Amino acid sequence: MSLYTRRGDEGETDLLGHRRVSKADPLIEAIGDVDELNAWLGLIVTECGDLSLRSLLLACQKDLFEVGAELASSSEQPRLRPERLSWLEKAIDDLTASVPPLKHFILPGGHRAAACCHIARTVARRAERSVVRLPGGAAARPVLCAYLNRLSDFLFAAARWLNHQTGTPEPQWSGDDA
Repeated sequence: MSLYTRRGDEGETDLLGHRRVSKADPLIEAIGDVDELNAWLGLIVTECGDLSLRSLLLACQKDLFEVGAELASSSEQPRLRPERLSWLEKAIDDLTASVPPLKHFILPGGHRAAACCHIARTVARRAERSVVRLPGGAAARPVLCAYLNRLSDFLFAAARWLNHQTGTPEPQWSGDDA
């Protein structure tokens, strides 16, 4: 099977069910944002030495494939199970429990893997906004929107955890550092 089909050369692409849409369609923007987020998680996995965090990130990557498939499908049937929200919240709570409480605003940075988590966090927020802008907004895809929102929180918690575990100081902003 060839990697190229030439079907997209004129600015359209196929969705599940063989529906064709413009590559400029907001749905393709949302799917692309989710795909970019998944790629960032893949980079974090390569930068992270902790097996338990890598396992969590890989599970998130699989969830993001479900998110993308749900967006690309014309089916009304949700693909991402609502229980994944509880799973992600537990992961956030576990990571947060092992780091010092927040006393300052945190600037993106620190350890390389933590900095990548911060980039992925912003991409998760963009993906969430892209999904909210689709017809029906968050009401049409409540689990997807909530998952992307929670995933950005998870990535913030993971960044803090990685900096703490590696002994890397978290860059802080206090507002009067000008």
